[in-house]
Amino acid sequence: MSKAAKATDVESAIEVDESSSNDEIEGHREIGAGELKAIAEAMIFVADEPVSAKTIADVIKVDREAIDKALVDLVAEYDARNSGLQLREIAAGWQIATRPEHHEQIRAYLKSRPSAKLSLASLETLAVIAYKQPVTVPEILEIRGVQSPSAIKTLLDKRLIVAKGRKETVGRPMMYGTSKEFLIQFGLKDLTELPSIEDFQDLAGGES
Repeated sequence: MSKAAKATDVESAIEVDESSSNDEIEGHREIGAGELKAIAEAMIFVADEPVSAKTIADVIKVDREAIDKALVDLVAEYDARNSGLQLREIAAGWQIATRPEHHEQIRAYLKSRPSAKLSLASLETLAVIAYKQPVTVPEILEIRGVQSPSAIKTLLDKRLIVAKGRKETVGRPMMYGTSKEFLIQFGLKDLTELPSIEDFQDLAGGES
């Protein structure tokens, strides 16, 4: 089923009759705990990027606390049934992801598919930026020992890095850091969960 079709199903699930709109109190409506979990799970599933609890609450017009509880219950349910999937908080939002214990098999599958991966130069540059940010191009050159202009452009085009302002030094060079898209790409909640070098290597093998 396409995501458009899935999204249609979600819209149908949360549709409210116009005739009942007058019964809502301050834009809120009563939804059972089971239905709330189902709707939250469906929204997270069809989303292209992590969805925040606030976004879910705003869309279906319920209290944020109710969504927080629904998400906690969903996490517990995924864990209890020992599913190959898990509900994870990533980049200030929630996303359905594969479990770490299955990463080797998932990695092997993904490597078997043709995809636009990063070149080794771009990969090395991304690693330097991730661990040393905010960092300038001269600083990247000092660490890598080679120029990185094309790699920087590639990473900017892929939205894996963003400009972080200029450094107050001679020439005021631009500083770079990782983006929200970087967190999503690697499945990270924040920068404290930076991946290992092996995870960076999974992106290698394409053209910059």
